[in-house]
Amino acid sequence: MTKETIQTPEEYIAQLPADRQKIVKAIAETLSQHLPQGFQQVMSYGMIGFVVPHSIFPDGYHCNPKLPLPFINLGSTKSHIALHHMGLYASSPLLDWFQSEWPKHSTKKLDMGKGCVRFKKAEDAPLNLIAELAKKMTVNDWIQTYQSQFRSAKSRG
Repeated sequence: MTKETIQTPEEYIAQLPADRQKIVKAIAETLSQHLPQGFQQVMSYGMIGFVVPHSIFPDGYHCNPKLPLPFINLGSTKSHIALHHMGLYASSPLLDWFQSEWPKHSTKKLDMGKGCVRFKKAEDAPLNLIAELAKKMTVNDWIQTYQSQFRSAKSRG
């Protein structure tokens, strides 16, 4: 099975190495259980994605309006598990909250890019913190943040 033929999050998880299947499934289930109503779980960019469907935000993603508005992607690479959270990237208060909460939930150093949290091992992923993060932004919050960030970036460029 190749990334191009994977149609569902379940297929994505099934093709992962055994040691990754359990934690990716646990993170995906945590997100599904704790994200506010309106987000939809799909395959997105070759990963498990949580998006704002066109039925809620018809404009879609500005880079490709045929795609729903992405919010969170979860993927497994050779070296780590990646949790791409666009809210962390676009919202400084959310990022500040997450960074200040991390040491309360993990003894590991936070391995993070602008909106991507990386976990090398299953035990490095604090599911309780991921659950709290998932609850922090509603669909409407994300749409407003996305539109304000996109408009401000567009006006600068």
